[in-house]
Amino acid sequence: MLNSKALCYTAHMSQIVAIDFGGTNIRVAYFPTPEPPPTKHSKLPTCASEGPQAVITRIIEAIRAILPSARENLRIGVGSPGPVNPYQGVILKAVNLPGWVNIPIRELIQEQFGCHVAVGNDANVAALGEWRFGAGKGTSNLIYLTISTGIGGGVIMDGQLLLGAQGLGTELGHMTVEPEGPICSCGQLGHLEAVAAGPALARQATALIETGRPSILAKKLDEKRHLTGKDVGEAAQEGDALAGEIIERAGEIIGRHMADLAHAFNPEVFVLGGGVSQLGPLLFEPVERSLRAHVMNPAYVEDLRVVPAALGDDAGLIGAMVLASQ
Repeated sequence: MLNSKALCYTAHMSQIVAIDFGGTNIRVAYFPTPEPPPTKHSKLPTCASEGPQAVITRIIEAIRAILPSARENLRIGVGSPGPVNPYQGVILKAVNLPGWVNIPIRELIQEQFGCHVAVGNDANVAALGEWRFGAGKGTSNLIYLTISTGIGGGVIMDGQLLLGAQGLGTELGHMTVEPEGPICSCGQLGHLEAVAAGPALARQATALIETGRPSILAKKLDEKRHLTGKDVGEAAQEGDALAGEIIERAGEIIGRHMADLAHAFNPEVFVLGGGVSQLGPLLFEPVERSLRAHVMNPAYVEDLRVVPAALGDDAGLIGAMVLASQ
């Protein structure tokens, strides 16, 4: 692998505290050995508006509350919104966390507990979890996509998590699929996240309803003044034509993007996680159709599987445990 860094994993027998946090919740789990499930688990609100120091204090308090009295061979793993430099343990910027710019989270946690602390981008960490203990178990070449409020991803090649020179690689949701498309949360135009994540589906539905298109979502829009991606997914499952069109189009775009990723990485399996992926065949059928239609040679999809994530909300915690255990 030229001009690239990767992490290769061989487990150390340790007790591990795993943290998975974002704009809404902080989740912490204690694993007495580097295997799921955890024996203790807690969840608390992030309270992101209080700023970085307050959130970090809450994380540290949550770790303390879950730790056993004996702390031999303790390791801590953190899955964080990104971009994150995992080599330095620094969160460069977290979009949904006000004020989180160049936060040295590894150093701040190490100061409190004096043990090995590993930090990774939350989507990369979830990819690790699905690879070791979830839908990708037993494979060596995997691509993970989480499709929810945002779109993130991770790539395992030859049993290694790909990271890149500063550990910023495989931001799979921040690749351009529509050069003149809508503005992404990161500020760039036409990224996959801006076109196919939950908020994008809600925006598309709202715009179509406002042109007079009939939909069962029209009443919900009148009542709430705001739609969500979940609203669109539920309407599609109820047979609403407008919502179905939106999900179909998102699936086509995601599948085309996956064809590009297949050309770059030639995976054995795509694992799709996140709330939007829970739509089942409504999303997976157009995704697979589009993927097969856009590869340059049938060999790319001959033995390729597209499967739903298996670990659900625990992918990040289990992945943070895997990250810390190596």
